[in-house]
Amino acid sequence: MAKGMYHYIAELWKKPSDGELGALMKERLIKWRRQPAVVRVDKPTRIDRARSLGYKAKLGFIVVRVRVRKGGRRKPRPNKGRRPKRMGVYGYAPAKSIRLIAEERAARKYPNLEVLNSYYVGEDGVYKWYEVILVDPNHPAVKSSKDVNWITGKSHRGRVFRGLTSAGKKMRGLRKSRGLKYTVKQKWKKKQKERLQRKRHEASRGAPRGSPEQAFKEE
Repeated sequence: MAKGMYHYIAELWKKPSDGELGALMKERLIKWRRQPAVVRVDKPTRIDRARSLGYKAKLGFIVVRVRVRKGGRRKPRPNKGRRPKRMGVYGYAPAKSIRLIAEERAARKYPNLEVLNSYYVGEDGVYKWYEVILVDPNHPAVKSSKDVNWITGKSHRGRVFRGLTSAGKKMRGLRKSRGLKYTVKQKWKKKQKERLQRKRHEASRGAPRGSPEQAFKEE
């Protein structure tokens, strides 16, 4: 059976540092390092991935390439005496993923747009690059599109800062459990039970008193 163009593009991106794509990416990274951290691009670098995430070549959609520094957080090294173990320099990683940080920076650069999704496009020894798909919720072409007009609702404003994008949901642990012990619903029940028992820090003030069974009477 014959396979389409997008299939072969996806196969190349499984190993982006090998073959012809590797040589092309080496040239691209040399140019990208000299550009600003957030750059608007005319068309996606990975058209197959962008289309699968909801991108359309129409008015109201733009693509932004964002550069983010790799690794954990940088901490100043103390100039007083300590054991290296107690320096507090290493092992400080942000709670957010680098991809989510890239999405938030793109959203701050374009405050009138909403983040639809993002995907990886390259990295070197210092930086990672992601392309972020942004949508204008006030554009008539977006409002009339049945596939993406859901993003025009009020409940989706600032969605990237509330963990509602794909990267945000992954950070919050809301992905499918793949048959593992705890699913999303079980996690919610466990946390709700701890809130009623006042075992969680956010339930220490103003939490309703009662037995844990009361939380599940309505189910």
